[in-house]
Amino acid sequence: MFDDEITAVILAGGFGTRLRSVVSDRPKVLAKIGNRPFILFLLEQIKKVNVRNVVLCIGYQGDKIRAELGSSYGDVWLKYSEETIPLGTAGALRLAMPLFQSKTLLVMNGDSYCDIDLKDFFEWHCVKKAQASLVIAKENDVRGLGFVQTNAGGAVTHFQEKIAVSRPGCVNAGVYLINSSLIRTIPENVEVSLEYTVLPTWIGQGLFGYQFTGKRLDIGIPENYAKAERFFDLKVPPK
Repeated sequence: MFDDEITAVILAGGFGTRLRSVVSDRPKVLAKIGNRPFILFLLEQIKKVNVRNVVLCIGYQGDKIRAELGSSYGDVWLKYSEETIPLGTAGALRLAMPLFQSKTLLVMNGDSYCDIDLKDFFEWHCVKKAQASLVIAKENDVRGLGFVQTNAGGAVTHFQEKIAVSRPGCVNAGVYLINSSLIRTIPENVEVSLEYTVLPTWIGQGLFGYQFTGKRLDIGIPENYAKAERFFDLKVPPK
């Protein structure tokens, strides 16, 4: 069962520098969409697929995240892994390793949302016998994003973060399924980026890209954050 085999991990330790002009008093995962913190939309998505264990990787203003969310969201248990120094997205995952309770991790960026069928993603990941899978989406212009190429079977053949070339292609959507054994290969207690450093080294080691064609949103920049209420019109979690 999906719920028995998954621990969800939300990367919520970023400084939110790009969003500071409109959200200056809280970490970006607590940015308000209507009257609710953005991170609740991710927790609701996780809850709907019956995942009951969530680890939040926190850093900048992490105390505010703890105070807002506490130890649970409904029947979802929340645990916290807090950086005392910046460790990057991969370093944060490595630090949180002792809290993981499953072989497979559902890893989500704390400032983006994909309207994805998580069960279908997990089933696809299992069929591929992948060690790690990332959700990828087509863009008319990949410049400045995480550019991903795959072969006919879905295996990733190329990954480049913040590509400088303007062209159509597929990009990293910030949702992953990762075998916890791969997390052990990340160096401990040093700043390491999942996107810049780690993902390219996993090519050829069971890294796959799952094609996604639905709606998605990255609130990390003000112009996208301004669209968030309209984006969630049909998905506002119950109070």
